[in-house]
Amino acid sequence: MKSVQLVESEISVPINSDQDIVAARQKGRLLAITLGFSSGDATLIATAISELARNIVTYAKPGKVVLTVIHNSGRPGIQLVAYDTGPGIPDVSQALRDGFSTSGSLGLGLPGVKRLVDEFEIVSELNHGTTVTAKKWRL
Repeated sequence: MKSVQLVESEISVPINSDQDIVAARQKGRLLAITLGFSSGDATLIATAISELARNIVTYAKPGKVVLTVIHNSGRPGIQLVAYDTGPGIPDVSQALRDGFSTSGSLGLGLPGVKRLVDEFEIVSELNHGTTVTAKKWRL
């Protein structure tokens, strides 16, 4: 049986520039620390936010990152949702492979985010954008 997740609060950060990436990362780290995540896990959350926001700036601006406090059976977590209305990802499975990049980067963004979090989902539609949802639970 799946437990109910209650939404408590939400922080929305518009993503248009490198400065917005920094702001989203800082807000995510502060939220994680406030919820009692370890310093290491707060850094993982901030890194995941940074990677998702970087993808928005590189491929699809504008967009936004929404950080939501969630609970599962009393255990707190953070849900990160990165939205954009950009060109979409032609092949999501290829984009999730280590080393794949269309921008000449190292290709660690999406697969890296998937490894940093506990739950990961990506939905992308060509010419309509991409939504990445990731959840990290406090131990």
